Amino acid sequence: MTLFWRMPPTGPTRARSGLFLGCALALASAHAQPLDALGAADPARPVTAPPLVLPATGQADLPALPTDIAAARAIWQRANQRVAEFARGHADLLRWESAQAGQARAEPRRGPVLDLAQALRLSLRHRPELFTHADMNPLAQREVAVAYAAHVRDVRRAWIDAVTARQSERLLAEVLDATRTGSELGRRMVVAGNWSQARQMREQLIEATAWQASVNARSTALAAQERLARLLGLWDAQAVAQLGEQLPTALPELPATAPAGEGVSEATHEAAVLRSHPTLAQARLLAGRDIALVSPARRQAWDEAVDAALGAVTGADSAPPRIDNLSLLRDHTLERAVQAQAALLRQAAQRRSMARLAWTELQVRHASALHAQNVVAQLHSALEQETQLRYNGMLQSTWDLLASARERMGAIDAALQARRGYWLAQADWQALLAGADDAGPDTPSSSSGNGTAAAAGH
Repeated sequence: MTLFWRMPPTGPTRARSGLFLGCALALASAHAQPLDALGAADPARPVTAPPLVLPATGQADLPALPTDIAAARAIWQRANQRVAEFARGHADLLRWESAQAGQARAEPRRGPVLDLAQALRLSLRHRPELFTHADMNPLAQREVAVAYAAHVRDVRRAWIDAVTARQSERLLAEVLDATRTGSELGRRMVVAGNWSQARQMREQLIEATAWQASVNARSTALAAQERLARLLGLWDAQAVAQLGEQLPTALPELPATAPAGEGVSEATHEAAVLRSHPTLAQARLLAGRDIALVSPARRQAWDEAVDAALGAVTGADSAPPRIDNLSLLRDHTLERAVQAQAALLRQAAQRRSMARLAWTELQVRHASALHAQNVVAQLHSALEQETQLRYNGMLQSTWDLLASARERMGAIDAALQARRGYWLAQADWQALLAGADDAGPDTPSSSSGNGTAAAAGH
């Protein structure tokens, strides 16, 4: 499809083109940041990128120990008196100190929420080849519709990844906070003489692992944000940075069942994917005409020649199969029929395989997401509540409580990644039903492997 770089239209065609151009300009003016391709491509255009902010690293040094018994006893008494002022001991003390120092994290000021529909509209502003117009024939319109379906899938996947990565980043930042609480408590226990330095070093290693996971999550979130920005046509660094603040805080809730589409079921999903292909029906019609022109005897002779040639293939190192019957090879009608039938079979088999794979992935991802959300995450939440009760009854330590909190946040992150997997499978399935090809295997977001489980251990 070509919308530009052609001879100026005249007459009614010119009027239609003017109407299309007016619609495109109206769509462009509806967005706060107009298309500025010249500015984006200008190396001299000044750009102020926001600084990269990473969590502060911990320290590997250990606190200095008192040099005599009197000093050690004084430190121990001051530490215990300080802790006694708070109902829940060490954890409440650190929470109060953090609030007093103004270290509590706050969500950045948010602009209008960028939902999926708005993201799609923005992405189409610089994709004029995905617009249909009045003077296109049905085949050209169908080809544009297939390209449009693939673009919608790409925008959906980028938006899902950006929302997921940002939420995972927040979760792993909370895990880092929990590990820092345990590390700081351990440092104070060493100073007070209640802990060995070996136990403190283990807490510091847990904190170091959580720090790396938090930084990895930050990198994943920024990469996902950049991929979405490219699809939206955003090039200014400040606009890209603000994009993260406009994303929703979470993905949509899971449906009770995985919707396959209107009229689509286990028995009809392959047929629906076959019908959606823009040229498969036409290819089937043309192949049927070519096959009908070949007599059954001629076709049988060809099949026998193929079987004989294949019989000479003894392994992967054999020479290619060879047919020596020149009468068959010079029959152009037979050649067209054989080629059309083989091409149609390859295309149909590929399309049916895509349908089965995408259908299975949709069902599996939905079941996995529900299980992670309703079983695993709920069990970890209940376990943390039980640990909290035992902690309040002084049956478990502060570090048990912190470890339980880290495990719960790790389970929430796993449920988040499972939900991401379902919505990605849904995006792929919808694109396949609209005529696009399979997107290929999904690469799991690295945020699911950022070390949450490792940081949760004690």
